[in-house]
Amino acid sequence: MPVGSSAVEKVKQYIQTVRPQFTPGPHEQTVFLSSRHQPMSRKTIWDMIKKCARNAGITKTIYPHTLRHSFASHLLANGAPLRIIQEMLGHADIATTQIYTHVDPDRLKGVHRQFHPRA
Repeated sequence: MPVGSSAVEKVKQYIQTVRPQFTPGPHEQTVFLSSRHQPMSRKTIWDMIKKCARNAGITKTIYPHTLRHSFASHLLANGAPLRIIQEMLGHADIATTQIYTHVDPDRLKGVHRQFHPRA
């Protein structure tokens, strides 16, 4: 599972202790609900991300996709295989995931030095 154990534990804790307070009915399957007991909208999540960025002092415009891109770039920079990143992002084609390989030229140079016989 591409989620850390502490994140899994926190979501379980939320589902067991907090979420029941927001549930409109026993058959509601959505994990994260708004204060109005409805599934969070895409717009609500986007607004939350922008507010968190602003509170963190980030002046650049942040989009939800920015987090996805940063996630993939950090995985690649720290040695995660491209196929694993492809799976985590849900890309059907590896070519879609390969856009992240151009992001970190230092890593590319390091791999070249490590494996090229004349480096």
